[in-house]
Amino acid sequence: MACTASDLAPLLSATVNSTEAATYLCSQFSSMASQLSDTAYAVNNTYLLFSAYLVFAMQLGFAMLCAGSVRAKNTMNIMLTNVLDAAAGGLSYYLFGYAFAFGSPSNGFIGRHFFGLREFPTSQADYSFFLYQWAFAIAAAGITSGSIAERTQFVAYLIYSSFLTGFVYPVVSHWFWSRDGWASPFKSHNNLLFGSGAIDFAGSGVVHMVGGIAGLWGAFIEGPCIGRFDRSGRSVVLRGHSASLVVLGSFLLWYGFNPGSFFTILQSYGDSREYYGQWSAEGRTAVTTTLAGSTAALTTLFGKRLLVGHWNVVDVCNGLLGGFAAITAGCSVVEPWAAIICGFIACWVLIGCNKLAKKLKYDDPLEAAQLHGGCGTWGLLFTGLFAKEAYVNEVYPKIPNKAGRPYGLFMGGDGKLLAAQIIQILVITGWVTMTMGPLFYGLHKLKLLRISSGDEMAGMDLTRHGGFAYAYHDEDDQ
Repeated sequence: MACTASDLAPLLSATVNSTEAATYLCSQFSSMASQLSDTAYAVNNTYLLFSAYLVFAMQLGFAMLCAGSVRAKNTMNIMLTNVLDAAAGGLSYYLFGYAFAFGSPSNGFIGRHFFGLREFPTSQADYSFFLYQWAFAIAAAGITSGSIAERTQFVAYLIYSSFLTGFVYPVVSHWFWSRDGWASPFKSHNNLLFGSGAIDFAGSGVVHMVGGIAGLWGAFIEGPCIGRFDRSGRSVVLRGHSASLVVLGSFLLWYGFNPGSFFTILQSYGDSREYYGQWSAEGRTAVTTTLAGSTAALTTLFGKRLLVGHWNVVDVCNGLLGGFAAITAGCSVVEPWAAIICGFIACWVLIGCNKLAKKLKYDDPLEAAQLHGGCGTWGLLFTGLFAKEAYVNEVYPKIPNKAGRPYGLFMGGDGKLLAAQIIQILVITGWVTMTMGPLFYGLHKLKLLRISSGDEMAGMDLTRHGGFAYAYHDEDDQ
């Protein structure tokens, strides 16, 4: 709202002291505009802060999921690693990670401002944005901890978690989410990757693939748990001790990432429908998330029934999470019916990756690399195929001197978006391999990665943490 006394004075010419009256009216308009602006900032920051809390609650979901998926003798260990992902990740992301990710202005590879949150907040980002991005960073570390559960030394968790959240993950998020990133769809100038930039709305690649591929290298270098494969090489199931905790964790992971990744809620799309705006897109995002996860869960239920002959709640929960990992990239730019296709195929991607893992004698107690890495990869491809033109143009900034943005190939697009998605898959795989692979290999060579066979057989709760997580009997009962 803008107002000047010179504009109003002629309209008040019949009034005594018309200039003073116009000045007074303009001051009132300016006061109202300032209050409305303050209210918009407050509402949007409150929405983002609430979303950050919701994403952080996913850390509890990861903790419950991990605890239920390991054997009882390692429960305390895996719970502690999840706590340390948040704590160590908090400091490393504060000192370095946020600056590398969103330290604008910068080059296309890495950020270079706001180390230790100096000269912060800015007109572009407030503290709630930092908190939201930190919650994402520790989620990637939590994925990796599941892959190397039950056999990893405590010091290795501290080292890899700090390195992942302080450097590896922030560089990837800078590429695809910062306004300066070389493959970001948010770049303000007209030199986007394939004229599009890679669309990864809430992190199928940035979070799920990064965490999954890091876990893949950690688990591969460590080798399988003792007893995971018998002498003839056949797979032996080492069942987690609590399906109840797995279900609880899965429900806590349902909505975390996706709707909050709009960052604001008070934004109109200029549509003729007054009831339609960014608030509607956020609702649609929650719906596509639900449909993809639900479809993947039901497909897993019946698919595993046909393959193994019984109904398994843990498998269904993993299928549910596979659907969530896949839809995360395109949740804001696809129709609800497309989300059903996404979830259906995500289930079979997960099943196929698990079969390949058994063949290669690869051991991941939580199927984290297969679930997050495999389904996250499918999610990026899915977005390149099914992103709807209207939704892409609503959610992402307009490109100067162009009528619209590239969109999904199967929705009538020209394939540029799909090409950008493929590039994202390749560079994330290469970057995480080049950084996390040598780190895990170095820890292995220094004998800091894997615990001894005796400690592994007895369980880390007893040998490394002073006792079991559960009281199996009453010590006072003689």
